[in-house]
Amino acid sequence: MRMLVVEDETRIGAFLARAFEAEGFTVDVVGDGVQGLSRALTGSYDLVILDLLLPGLDGLEVLARLQQQRPQLPVLIVSARGDLATKLRGFELGAVDYLAKPFSLEELLARTRVQVRRARGADTTGTTLQVGRLVLDIPRRRAKIGDAAVDLHDREFRLLHFLMLHAGEVVSRQRLLSEVWGFDFDPRSNVVDVCVRRLRRQLGPDAPIETVRNAGYRAAA
Repeated sequence: MRMLVVEDETRIGAFLARAFEAEGFTVDVVGDGVQGLSRALTGSYDLVILDLLLPGLDGLEVLARLQQQRPQLPVLIVSARGDLATKLRGFELGAVDYLAKPFSLEELLARTRVQVRRARGADTTGTTLQVGRLVLDIPRRRAKIGDAAVDLHDREFRLLHFLMLHAGEVVSRQRLLSEVWGFDFDPRSNVVDVCVRRLRRQLGPDAPIETVRNAGYRAAA
């Protein structure tokens, strides 16, 4: 497994490199957003650890461009910006996880292992799910309705995958926050609704994702 660490503090970057190499990763470290974006787009990485307060190019801008050009590359944010608004913005832009500084190394390693397991599971499943005309190609993280195929960002894939696994069942926003995002956010957060709107735009008017008022969402044939 290859990892890219984008961190402008040399001491932290070296510390993370040693820790992840001890876990079996091959690690590259760069110190600014421009280099980070370039390496992430051109290198064969399995995971990116991304700081937000970067010289050259802000981390959120790096994340936005990565999700446009390499949506299947998981990005885990590690940043001193720990406010809820920034966290939600990171998730809206496609981050798979978010850890605020100062952080516990053991927690970061544990969260990284989760992403590795997810990546390996996605690579080896070799199956599809179907609800109505919508077909989800799990290994390729691609949704298809008729002849139209869409490559999904990580968070959108996981949200759609979860809804399709529970087709016909009304899934609450709070459950989606817990199961897909992995955190118990303020239930007033609209991050789930934003992600659903993106999915509907991508999949078109035939997307079988229903809103159940005051309850949540349902994948229905």
